[in-house]
Amino acid sequence: MAENLAPDDRPLRPAVLRGLRRRCPRCGVGKLFSGYLRVNDCCDSCGLDLTRQRADDGPAYIVILIVGHVMGLLMLELSSFLRVAPLTVAAVLCVVALGLSMWMLPRVKGGFIAYQWAKGLHGF
Repeated sequence: MAENLAPDDRPLRPAVLRGLRRRCPRCGVGKLFSGYLRVNDCCDSCGLDLTRQRADDGPAYIVILIVGHVMGLLMLELSSFLRVAPLTVAAVLCVVALGLSMWMLPRVKGGFIAYQWAKGLHGF
């Protein structure tokens, strides 16, 4: 496949699903990240140049939005219906918020990068 495909030739749904799995948006085989959030320079499988992508703060905003809603529901459940002690609620919410955020952030960033690639944004 040629790297400079028109955005119309880049299917959005498969690309975003590959990005959410932290794989190359074009081939779905190569790894998107070389570390936790550091994007590879290029795909090891198909050679897609990933150096010009920029997800910036978008993934963090989405993660904060989702985790905040989950935490609000958990706080309501734990403190009102289950009558758990406030310190226990705080400890559980901190652990859940941190774990969920750390798990979601690379996946959401991969989805952002794949969306940008599929739409031909940010230098792709």
